[in-house]
Amino acid sequence: MSHKPPGLIYGVDETPPLGVNILSGLQHVGLMSIYLVYPVVIAHAAGLGPELAAAMVSATLIALAIGTVLQVVRIGPIGSGFLCQPTSSVVYMVPSLVAAHAGVLSAVFGMTILAGLFEMALSRVLPRLRALFTPEITGLVVLLAGISVGVVGLRTALDPLHTGNAPAEADLMLGIGTLGLMVALNVWGKGSLRLFSVLIGLTVGCLAGWLLGRIDAHEQHLLAVAPLVALPALGYVSWSFEASLIPTFLVASLAAVLKVIGNVTTSQKANDAGWVRADMGSIGRGVLADGLGSVMAGVVGAPGINSSTSAVGLATATGVASRRIGWSIAVILLLFAFVPKLGLLFNLIPRPVLGAALVFSSTFIVINGLVIMTSRLLDSRKTLVIGLAIVFGLAVEIFPGLLVVLPPAMRPSFGNSLVFGTLLGLGLNLLFRIGIRRSRTMTVTPGVTGPDALELFLEEQGAAWGARADVIERAKFNLVQSIETIISSGVATGPLEVEAAFDEFNLDLRVSYAGEALELPEARPSVEEIIESEDGERKLAGFLLRRFADRVTSRRNGDRSTIGFHFDH
Repeated sequence: MSHKPPGLIYGVDETPPLGVNILSGLQHVGLMSIYLVYPVVIAHAAGLGPELAAAMVSATLIALAIGTVLQVVRIGPIGSGFLCQPTSSVVYMVPSLVAAHAGVLSAVFGMTILAGLFEMALSRVLPRLRALFTPEITGLVVLLAGISVGVVGLRTALDPLHTGNAPAEADLMLGIGTLGLMVALNVWGKGSLRLFSVLIGLTVGCLAGWLLGRIDAHEQHLLAVAPLVALPALGYVSWSFEASLIPTFLVASLAAVLKVIGNVTTSQKANDAGWVRADMGSIGRGVLADGLGSVMAGVVGAPGINSSTSAVGLATATGVASRRIGWSIAVILLLFAFVPKLGLLFNLIPRPVLGAALVFSSTFIVINGLVIMTSRLLDSRKTLVIGLAIVFGLAVEIFPGLLVVLPPAMRPSFGNSLVFGTLLGLGLNLLFRIGIRRSRTMTVTPGVTGPDALELFLEEQGAAWGARADVIERAKFNLVQSIETIISSGVATGPLEVEAAFDEFNLDLRVSYAGEALELPEARPSVEEIIESEDGERKLAGFLLRRFADRVTSRRNGDRSTIGFHFDH
């Protein structure tokens, strides 16, 4: 049973008052609207006109409403049940831009559907892929995504046509001024000024752009004459699949999975003061819902969406984490989807202002990646994985000639830092796992080796291996209690051999001895069994040992017995 943290006002399953629900929903939508610049940037890259760019914003709002509902519900295998709804995602923006720049808008939507299906498939096998989803790989993907967004932002602001020409002085000053305002509000602002620093920066940047004549008069006219309410114009939607784009979108899907894992885990911790480890069932349902949300985004004509770290942060900061807020968010998003002026307004944003917003958001993504990567101590293997992936990931953008060994059709997909760096990091991580499992043994002599020596053995090995303290504490209890039970019950006829093995994700203990196997009952023995039976206390001890480990085994082979304890790390 979970315990509500003291700073949490409305927990995940609590029902806040209607007013709190609506206001919290509006605040979340305001924060989510920052990322509506992503579909606008993709629309610009595809050469869409203002009306179609606005339609893509409306389609994105519809997809976000659907994705929010899918995430907060708990229906069978769908939905984490936490308030970690999606936004337009940076991880999908990079591959979408690759497709858009190639002039294949239909591939943006078709490949988004494929990426969502791949994410859904991964949700079913997450426990078996722990070796892939290490903290350093997760952080690496986030870091490279942030770098890619920053590069896109600079190109959007300074050289939108990729001509290599210097930007106009007015554009340069507009971009720098907008970025400076966002930074100032975030560093020195308080409350809402800091929370909505990007929205304020976008608004002021647009006003400055209008005064400088950097907003197209025709687009202003379209905004003025557009109806206040209308059905979204989705006639531009079509779907196609490009084999050369598969690596780019599958890497984006993998990055999306990693992001959902982090967000759902954070939500679990925020809602349970006694949280110890991640609930993989809830995470798997969240990943499935996230992938299904991207499938729906591609169907309605929107770029991929992904669980929002900002949404989780806002819920934690305000203390309002009720998943029922998600219904208010979904309704508000749907209402906005039928307001065409909103999409046209985002399309009016001058490119230097859009670029400034992307550069600003990229800085936080980069730092989040660094924090995730350094959340555990980095040995030489992990250092090489991260360092080589970053260096070569950046190198393929600076020196495209490195990809000359690939077929020409595949070079655009591998020629960005996110894809190449992620694939290299994954490959090196799997390669360097060879020989990573380490083990130590000790001999326990009854009457000589005491509990302190057993605990010291595990403490020293845990420190050397970088194991989590809570896992070592549970392992110490099982090791000491199992050996004391075996010795005190007289089932062992000589010294006991202890082996501890660790491979970053698993800690395994094996105690072998000459004698009868120790019984580990799944049900707690009754009081009568404990008092009246000669082996009642031994059964109780065996039951307690089973509860402290993730898996236990007890078997006999010939004259020797072995008891094993497995702990997930």
